[in-house]
Amino acid sequence: MVHAVGRHLEREFHCSYSPYYAGGILDWAAGKGFLDFTVLGGPMRRQTEQYLARERLPVDYRGSRGPYDLVVSASDLVVQRNVKMSGTPLVLVQEGMTDPENATYRFVRRFGLPRWLASTAATGLSLAYEKFCVASEGYRELFVRKGVPGDRIVVTGIPNFDNCRAFLENDFPYRGFVLAATSDGRETFKRDRRMRFLAQLREIAAGRQIIVKLHPNEIVARATAEVRAAIPNALVFSDGNVNHMIANCDVLVTQWSTCVYVGLALGKECHSYFDLAELRRLMPIQNGGTSARRIAEVCAEILDGARAARGGSDGVAA
Repeated sequence: MVHAVGRHLEREFHCSYSPYYAGGILDWAAGKGFLDFTVLGGPMRRQTEQYLARERLPVDYRGSRGPYDLVVSASDLVVQRNVKMSGTPLVLVQEGMTDPENATYRFVRRFGLPRWLASTAATGLSLAYEKFCVASEGYRELFVRKGVPGDRIVVTGIPNFDNCRAFLENDFPYRGFVLAATSDGRETFKRDRRMRFLAQLREIAAGRQIIVKLHPNEIVARATAEVRAAIPNALVFSDGNVNHMIANCDVLVTQWSTCVYVGLALGKECHSYFDLAELRRLMPIQNGGTSARRIAEVCAEILDGARAARGGSDGVAA
């Protein structure tokens, strides 16, 4: 997502990229493997590193070769110490759907605890950014209700979900099926009544072909065994492009997955643990894939101001 923004900025500015990082106890926990279910370690960290290598992007891990004139990040659950101490302007880009405002979220807010304890429900609450680029007017209203100043929010759309019709052109070989996109609730220490979900899936399918796409963070062997036990004829995929699968399905059944937005944008029959009316209100705007350019324009405006004020290095860290 931030690379999509960087493609527009690198024509005028030098851009470097870093896998997401933290500090203190989170660094220690990630080093011990305790955070392998997050972007700080495990499969998602490896996928990030593989992407950076495949795209041959200039990597500056932790921004150690700074200072930079701007930082672009898809999360403010951790605002890294070197970003805070340097005073570098930050542009936050909404990564996707936010978690429900549950008891943990309310506890974190009441007692001022670290935002990462509340997961993505606490997105935007750092107020450490100059601008916060969000998916839709619905999300703007949601973040304002949580306490984010409205003048810091810009409705740009977000690159991963702003051109869902493009997914209709794909080579996924199946058509007309019921697709279940699972979530990694158990891996992230949330409650997941998986066998109940599979029973509901079987009822919704009513004899139609079922395909189950597992969340990338799930324990594949366990999840696959559960599907085999509950729905023996289902096809199970642990990898592959879920957006192409959604484009080809008739019905999409999800748990807590952001990919429900793709189904809604494509007019599919959708089922979700979230309220569908609320999801339609929040749904990312479809602007033909121009969100990255719009976000880059927000970044460029801040960079131009910083360059005029400081005579800076024309550098962006993402």
